[in-house]
Amino acid sequence: MLPRWHIFWGAIFTLLTYLIFPTLPIVYLLLIFLSSFLIDFDHYMAAVYKTGDFNLKRVFNYHIERGRTASKEREKGIRIKGDLHIFHTIEFLIMVYLLSFLWYPFIFVFIGMVFHSLLDAGYLINKDYLYRRELFLINWIRRKLSKKK
Repeated sequence: MLPRWHIFWGAIFTLLTYLIFPTLPIVYLLLIFLSSFLIDFDHYMAAVYKTGDFNLKRVFNYHIERGRTASKEREKGIRIKGDLHIFHTIEFLIMVYLLSFLWYPFIFVFIGMVFHSLLDAGYLINKDYLYRRELFLINWIRRKLSKKK
C-alpha cells in the first residue's frame, strides 16, 4: 500500500478515535496518526541497505521496481520473500506494546502500528502478496542462518 493511503486511512482512523474518545489528549491522537504511517520507515531502511542510496525518490523507485519484479515472478509461479521490514514484524509490535508498561504513550504508538499492519495485511491478501512479507523476525533469522551453512 502506498504511503499516501496509509496517511489517508491513518487520518480517518485517528479522527474516528477522537470521535469515540473526545477527551483523549491531542498528543496521544498524534502518536496514533504518526505511527500509522511512519512505521514504513523500515521500507526506506531496507532499500538504503540494499542499494546504498539515501535518495528518497530513488528509494521509492526501488520499491516500485521490486513490486514489478514480484508481479512477474508471481505470474511464473515464483514466490520469493521480499525485503525484511523489521517494524512490521510481530516481535517488534510486541516490543512496542511491552514498552507501554514503562511509558504509557507507547500504547498509542502500538495502536497506530497495529492499524497500519492490518491495512497492510488486507492489501497483501487482496493482491495475493502476503507470502512476500516476513511476519516473524525469528523466521527471517533462521532462514539467514540456514543459508550460511
